[in-house]
Amino acid sequence: MIDPGDVVEDVDLLVVGGGKAGKTLAMDMARAGRRVVMVERGMIGGTCINVACIPTKSLVTSARLARRAAAAQSLGLSLGKLEVDLPMLRSHKEGVVADMVELNHRQFLDSGMDLVLGTARFVAERTVEIDVNDGGRRIVRGADVVINTGTVPRLPSLPGLADVRPLTSDTLLRLERIPERLAVIGGGYVGLEFAQMFAAFGSRVTVLDHNPRLLPHEDADIAGVLTDCLRQDGVDVLTGAAVKEVSRDEEQSVRLVLEDGRTLVADDVLVAVGRAPVTRDLGLDAAGVRTDERGFIRVDDTLATDAPHTWAVGDVAGSPQFTHVSLDDYRIVKANIEGGSRSTAGRLVPWNLFTDPELARVGLTEEQARATGRDIRGAKLPVDAIPRARTLRETRGLWKAVVDRRTEEILGVALLGPESSEVLSVVQTAMWAGMPFTRLRDGLIAHPTMAEGLNALFTKWVD
Repeated sequence: MIDPGDVVEDVDLLVVGGGKAGKTLAMDMARAGRRVVMVERGMIGGTCINVACIPTKSLVTSARLARRAAAAQSLGLSLGKLEVDLPMLRSHKEGVVADMVELNHRQFLDSGMDLVLGTARFVAERTVEIDVNDGGRRIVRGADVVINTGTVPRLPSLPGLADVRPLTSDTLLRLERIPERLAVIGGGYVGLEFAQMFAAFGSRVTVLDHNPRLLPHEDADIAGVLTDCLRQDGVDVLTGAAVKEVSRDEEQSVRLVLEDGRTLVADDVLVAVGRAPVTRDLGLDAAGVRTDERGFIRVDDTLATDAPHTWAVGDVAGSPQFTHVSLDDYRIVKANIEGGSRSTAGRLVPWNLFTDPELARVGLTEEQARATGRDIRGAKLPVDAIPRARTLRETRGLWKAVVDRRTEEILGVALLGPESSEVLSVVQTAMWAGMPFTRLRDGLIAHPTMAEGLNALFTKWVD
């Protein structure tokens, strides 16, 4: 609440939460001479740098190297016994994160923005009260306000779960130990990356997913090949496995009871069943900002909320939970604040699952394409048909494409194989440009590269 004697600071832009979209907009506006305040509780650089993309992909790199080292003899090398040094592993991850946090902090200050470390709560439209971390209180009102508070791991209401002190994607990254037995509840992106990672580090890992198969929104053949790869790497995958209750026994092991009566015993349990928005304590009612039934901020396709001159970006706005989407949210809001007209409509959103092999996807699945009623053609290429994959001795995987038979437009691809996240951009660029698939089929692509496989993929029609 604003008291009569309170001093209200008026600024051009107030950003609540320093995720990718918010921090980029704040720096841009500050460099342009606007008065900008950005409030961040303490995670400088946002979720991606501190507890998501950057630390996890740093550890994925270590896990991939561990698997390569274990297979070194196939490449003509003898490397001896592989050992995971937990302090060194932790130092590697923390070093990468610290460097990026320092870079972000320096960029924030150099931009000229007013970076406030503290907790903000709305007390009126476009106005927040800030409890500053090092003491004191400020009230700031923005001509425009952007909310970018992100999400946190969601814990389901599961009997006994809180009592066993479950791990989340945040806490597991502290690397306090390598569990001998790790149970992972949830078979989505986060669960699968961690499952395969810790299997490479020596854990006996079991993934429990309530769906009939992994990645139910992906085509079944792609998901099936990935499931086989995980099992080959020592991950026990149990689908159709809904957890009923969790407890610790006398020896402090975690006991998971499934709905069908099966039980599983582990040393630790990782919960990876999605993320919840950070909105509960923001005082959004005072700001005139409404949320949906899950707590995500309601926005239209310009990312405007129900309140005037108030925007929400990134995960908290219900955008697809990828850093590259948050960066595009920044572009949209910046254009609209400056009087332009830009929206989220028609965005072609790519995503990458950094398992080994990687799964990269853009556009429609086969099932989605058929549901449009268009006359489609499908193509499939086993990764072992790509020469570069053979030189890498990484031949697991399957590439798949769907095109419109009449227009020859590429509707979507799923690339499961080595370096797929890099190859995906080639296809996405062709889709942006409206090129027919023949441009990739007949294009002069360097040999031997993984991208060269696109020449072959668009000749391997299965219907």
